[in-house]
Amino acid sequence: MADVALPEVKLNLYNVKSPIQVKVVENRIVTKESSPNIVRHLVFDVSGTQLEGNVIAGQSVGVLTPGEDQNGKPHKLRLYSMASPSRGEGGQSHLISTTVKRTIEEIDGKLYTGVASNYLCDLQPGDPVLLTGPSGRRFLLPEDANAYQYLFFATGTGVAPFRGMIQDLDLSKTSATLAFGCAYRTDVLYADEFDPLARDQASFHFLKAISREDRRTDGSKAYVHTLLEDAPEAVRTQVAAKNTLIYICGLKGMEWGIYKTLLQQGHSSYFDPKNDEGVAWLKSVASGAAKITEEDFKTYVKPGPRLFEEVY
Repeated sequence: MADVALPEVKLNLYNVKSPIQVKVVENRIVTKESSPNIVRHLVFDVSGTQLEGNVIAGQSVGVLTPGEDQNGKPHKLRLYSMASPSRGEGGQSHLISTTVKRTIEEIDGKLYTGVASNYLCDLQPGDPVLLTGPSGRRFLLPEDANAYQYLFFATGTGVAPFRGMIQDLDLSKTSATLAFGCAYRTDVLYADEFDPLARDQASFHFLKAISREDRRTDGSKAYVHTLLEDAPEAVRTQVAAKNTLIYICGLKGMEWGIYKTLLQQGHSSYFDPKNDEGVAWLKSVASGAAKITEEDFKTYVKPGPRLFEEVY
């Protein structure tokens, strides 16, 4: 399949040396009250700036945290994926949004708090924040978005770009599946939006893998990649379709389980061989003659034009 045509986008209208100051207009928790984690949905008002109307779903903006690090240098820029659709949060072009997890953890016996995440989570409506961007030119929906079908894989805040992308799609013309993984049921993000959409739109499926609570029929834990194995027939048909695109966003390492399962199910068309040995390896995998190992995968093949990933 030829490369998917992606839209031309604006990049780096603002940078670290010349950021733009905007205001927070909303900051709300999107995890359940009983969750051990805190994830917030933040909305920024970018009225009168070049960001207005120029940040599309799948792109990111940079956040500059005030203050200095332990070495006396300004805190490093942190990128956050947009959770808003291309037309703006709530259809308002001057509003953009993101999803932020408050980072608080113990490392080697010492408490660590994420600098940028805690700064953002503490912001109140009316507070200023310095942004850069937009960033990102590939993790985007195609120009002719409704000509394709979609399978979105997300863990945690990796769901942010898919919230915007799903709102961009016309589900009367295409179909989409969101496969979401997290540790606890209290951490399913934006369920208040995705659950009703899945009930009302036959062309949209919302699959969840709750790793520390759900068990599959064989007793094993459910992870985001196992959703491919346990998916309903409609989703299996979607994965096999030649016009389906796969997007992966979330914690690094999640992609390998997805790749392996796709290969085991015979969906090698999502990958491109790096060389003749890659062609031979894919054929041997398809015939069942070769085991699917991460080392061989990295050596012989790479994601093809129908597979997009953004992991961190």
